[in-house]
Amino acid sequence: MRHPLTRALASAGLDALDVATRLQVDPKTVDRWFKGRIPYPRYRNELSRMTGWAVADLWPDSVPREPQPASDEVRMTYAHRSLVPLDTWRSVFRRATEAIGIVAYSALFLLEDPIVLRTLATKAKAGVPIRIALGDVNSRHVEARGIEEQIGDLMSARIRNALVLIKPLQRLPHMEVRLHDTVLYDSIYRADSEALVNIHIHGVPAAHAPVMHLRLHQSDGLTASYMTAIERVWFTATAYAD
Repeated sequence: MRHPLTRALASAGLDALDVATRLQVDPKTVDRWFKGRIPYPRYRNELSRMTGWAVADLWPDSVPREPQPASDEVRMTYAHRSLVPLDTWRSVFRRATEAIGIVAYSALFLLEDPIVLRTLATKAKAGVPIRIALGDVNSRHVEARGIEEQIGDLMSARIRNALVLIKPLQRLPHMEVRLHDTVLYDSIYRADSEALVNIHIHGVPAAHAPVMHLRLHQSDGLTASYMTAIERVWFTATAYAD
């Protein structure tokens, strides 16, 4: 593909020799410009005037780009949930000061960690609203997920286990637990503007499925979509009381 300068000069009826003569440079220098070398600013401005083309059109990389609107930041991706460092999960919840939300089927791998449980308790006592929505053991969707992961009734057993582990937390202020009967396409773990999203893949155990670590930057971006999903599941879930 010809360099924009070549096309600009041709449209102005000029050639390399004309340029070299007007700018008092060696024709070989002009040839190097045709091949992609960016001229000094004074020559760029002169060539812009000679051709009528904007400098930004002749050499897009030479002009500072306008700041782009903020977008969702994918902080990290992991091929498998098991590859996410344990400290990453702990740190995300430890940083929370505004809200924590967990929407999953069991989240047992996380709730089995005593440090995470202590962190959730500390945050609840400090006034951070915490909402945990786990799968209803009687839900047909929980049953279907167990079949997909080839673990059968073990999925329901995991949920029961998780509910036992968070039972002490339910007595704390700012802590709510609900059960949902929803098809989850992802398990979502939210702490303020951050979210760890464990993508569900048919037939693949969640521990072997990918995880995205996201940070919210705009109200209609990727992270916002997942946070909206938390609200939708929470709205349809029912309060849990053992």
